[in-house]
Amino acid sequence: MKICIFGAGYVGLVAAACFAESGNTVTAVDVDETKIEALKQGNIPIYEPGLKEMILRNLAEGRLSFTTNATEAIQSSLVSFIAVGTPPGEDGSADLKYVLEVASEIGRAMTGFKIVVDKSTVPVGTADKVRAAISEQLNIRGVDLEFDVVSNPELLKEGAAIEDFMKPDRVVIGTDNVRTAEIMKELYDPFMRKQNRMIVMDIRSAEMTKYAANAMLATRISFMNQIANLCDHMGADVSAVREGIGSDSRIGYDFLFPGPGYGGSCFPKDVKALVRTAEECNYDFLLLKAVEEVNERQKEVLADRLIRELGAPNQAQPLAGRIIACWGLSFKPRTDDMREAPAITIIERLLAAGATVRAHDPEAIKEAKKVFGDRIEFSHNQYEILDNADALTIITDWNEYRNPDFDRIKASLKNATIVDGRNLYKPKRMAAAGFRYLPLGRNGHGISQEGH
Repeated sequence: MKICIFGAGYVGLVAAACFAESGNTVTAVDVDETKIEALKQGNIPIYEPGLKEMILRNLAEGRLSFTTNATEAIQSSLVSFIAVGTPPGEDGSADLKYVLEVASEIGRAMTGFKIVVDKSTVPVGTADKVRAAISEQLNIRGVDLEFDVVSNPELLKEGAAIEDFMKPDRVVIGTDNVRTAEIMKELYDPFMRKQNRMIVMDIRSAEMTKYAANAMLATRISFMNQIANLCDHMGADVSAVREGIGSDSRIGYDFLFPGPGYGGSCFPKDVKALVRTAEECNYDFLLLKAVEEVNERQKEVLADRLIRELGAPNQAQPLAGRIIACWGLSFKPRTDDMREAPAITIIERLLAAGATVRAHDPEAIKEAKKVFGDRIEFSHNQYEILDNADALTIITDWNEYRNPDFDRIKASLKNATIVDGRNLYKPKRMAAAGFRYLPLGRNGHGISQEGH
C-alpha cells in the first residue's frame, strides 16, 4: 500500500520505518529541509533502539523516502497519516495548528479518494475539525472528492517503540466507515500475525482512548509516589507494599514503581489536555488535577533530600561548595528525550541551592546540553563524575546503573552518600557496604551504616 506520513518526529519516523518494514511504500513528509536532507543521508535525529537500522535498511531497499514535497506525497498515496506535534498551549490544551495545516494541505492537493489518519495525540472532536479543514479547501477549489478521516492514536513506549509497533498490545481504529475500516485492517494485518489485536470503534471514543490510557498510567505513578512518601514517614517498605498490592490480579505490577515523577512528551501533555477538555465541557476533573500536583511535587523530592542531608541550615544557598553527581538525565531509559524530564527540575533546584552538578547519561547528554548549557559538567564516563563528589543521586534507571562497581563508587565519593530516585539497590546490602543510602519509601530498612 502507498502511504505518506506527515511529521518526521518520533511518532512519524517510527510509523514510517515500521510500515515500510512490512512492505508498504512510505513517504515521510516534513517542512524542515535540514532534517529531511539529514534523514536522506541516514542521520536520525532521535535515539530509539533499532530505529536507525530499520530506516537505513528500508531506504536502501527503496520502500522508504523522505521529502518536503507534500503535494506529490499526497497525490501518490491512498492513506495520509498526520503525525505532527500538538504542543500544549498556555492553558494546557493541545495546539492543533500543525494538524489543521496538514489537513488543509491535503485538501489543496488531493485528486481522488483519500483516507486521512490522525496519528498525533489529539483531543476529542479533532477529526471533525480535520474533516472541516479538508472540505473547506475542496470547496475553494470547487471540486467534490470523497475522503474519510480516521483516528488511530499512537500507543508506543519510548525505548520500546519498534517492538510496540511491530507486536502491538492493541491497535485502536476510530472510523464510522466499514470500507475504511477494512482498508485499515489490511494495512495493520502484518502486525497481527499471531493474534488479532485490532479494536475498531467510533472516532470520538478512539480519540478519548489515548488520553484516558495515559491519564490512568500517570495516576498510578502519582499514587505510588504518594505511597512511597508515606512509607518514609511510617517506616514501611514501599517495595514490599508494591509486591503486596501488585499480586492482586485486579491491580498488577506495572507502573507501580516509585520515582522522581513522570516526564516525557506524553503523560504531562496528555493529562493537561484532558483536564482542559473537561473544563471546556464544564466538568471539573479533580482527580487528574491532583495527579498533576503530586507529580510536580515529586520532582522536588530528590533535591530536597540532598539539601536536608548535605545542606547548611538557614543559608540562601545551602549546598554552596557541595558537588552532586547525577546518574541519568532522560525522562526514562532507552531514549534521549529530555522533554519534561524530572532531571531538569531536580538539577535546577540543586543549582539554585548553590551546588556544583556533574551528570552522566548514556544517550541524553547532547539534548541535556541544550537545556543546561555549561551550567553543569557532563561526562560520558559514569564513574568520572564521582571523584570527590559529596553525593550521587540516581534519576533515571538505565541498565548501566543497576549493578555498578560499588567499591569504586565508595572510593570516589567524599561521603559515600547515594540518593536513589529509582530504588535500584538493596538497602541492607548498601548499609553493610558502608553507604548512606537514601531510596524512596524504604526509610528504616537499612539506609545507613547503623541500619537494620
